[in-house]
Amino acid sequence: MRWLDEQGIGLQVGPGRVPLVPGAVLFDLPLGDQRIRPDAAAGYAACQAASREAPAQGNVGAGAGAVIGKIFGFQRAMKGGIGTASVTVDGVTVGAIVACNALGDVIDPDTAQVVAGARTADGRSLLDTRRALLRGELAQPILPGTNTTIGVVATDAVLTKVQAGRLATQGHDGLARAINPCHTLSDGDTLFALATGESGRSLGMMTLGAMAAEACAQAVVRAIRAARAVHVGNLSLPAAGELA
Repeated sequence: MRWLDEQGIGLQVGPGRVPLVPGAVLFDLPLGDQRIRPDAAAGYAACQAASREAPAQGNVGAGAGAVIGKIFGFQRAMKGGIGTASVTVDGVTVGAIVACNALGDVIDPDTAQVVAGARTADGRSLLDTRRALLRGELAQPILPGTNTTIGVVATDAVLTKVQAGRLATQGHDGLARAINPCHTLSDGDTLFALATGESGRSLGMMTLGAMAAEACAQAVVRAIRAARAVHVGNLSLPAAGELA
């Protein structure tokens, strides 16, 4: 907010300009030092560091402490992460950056194969949570608020505020393609949307919505494929590709 205020950016409300900043968090306390957390200085530094370079993916930023596949217990989970993807159609781009800390598995939408998620009881292979639940295996009790997938959908199309809200809604279609189960009562899945308008045009919400869903799905899969294994004490969180 301080950085935006210095740039003269914000919502004009009567005599003043308010630098509104929406936000969301994910639960990552089991990994790392719990005394280290984002603060105002970190937010300011992030604004200063913003660039057009491709962002890092995997175990960085919000993805550093992300864990997926916790539905049958944390000891059978795998490493989550942060990922990004973009789709361009006729000169208009929709991109997404997603931090995946989901309760469920991550699925490759193109192959319908589980990329990573809950492991079998011996920890050596992927369980396939969807099939396990449908054959009657019981999920473990989950501490509320310890799972979520959060992200941003951004486009250079010209959008109204209502259309931007719809873009975020349709981005959730992409989450549902790449995460199973998705949007559970134990997840707090949240997407924000923004439009820069730099392209000076719009393709229409039908196409932009499809692009948003595709970008979000790809970003989830890339987040998990870019993640690396983490071993903390007795906790071992393998990464995608390490299990059969």
